Amino acid sequence: MRHGKKFNHLGRTASHRAALLSNMASSLILHKRIETTVAKAKELRKYVEPLITKSKTDSTNNRRVVFSYLQNKDSVKELFGIVSEKVAARPGGYTRIIKLGNRLGDNAEICFIELVDFNETMLAASAEKAGKTRRSRRSGAKKEGAEAAAPVAEAPSAEVVEEVAVAEEVAEAPAAEVVEEVAAAEEPAAEESTEEPKEEKGEDA
Repeated sequence: MRHGKKFNHLGRTASHRAALLSNMASSLILHKRIETTVAKAKELRKYVEPLITKSKTDSTNNRRVVFSYLQNKDSVKELFGIVSEKVAARPGGYTRIIKLGNRLGDNAEICFIELVDFNETMLAASAEKAGKTRRSRRSGAKKEGAEAAAPVAEAPSAEVVEEVAVAEEVAEAPAAEVVEEVAAAEEPAAEESTEEPKEEKGEDA
């Protein structure tokens, strides 16, 4: 019986399992993201995260301890040089597992395991969300909607006022012409009225 035994042997002997995890850890450190099965990724996370924590303190002893696990000079150099600078402010949780579905051949669960601080797209998305967050109630949202609708309603009314003013000007122009015509027609009539008395005086004389 194996009650309470959580250690996943991954179907390998101890030496084979250690070599597998060592190679996968080196690949993860060098490439920042690898594709594997979910079971291996979970075991790799437990294996590599203590090594990343050790890399935060760059000492000869820590380098030797990490090298005893990884057996790869390039990955040790990358870990203590570039990776340790990126994760300096992070208190653990250096890796992320993203499930991809099942493999076609044996139906095993496949996933990506990656270093959190090297996924630029997700970092940019989280920064945008942090910038856009704001707290408001629904009533505030309704007020904003009403204020946004008000200028739209005001614009047509202003146009209508302008059209009415133009129409009044057009209507006033003919009225003024009519007044001028009436005045012009009255002037000859006034001249005739002044001439008629002269003719009468001539007749009397």
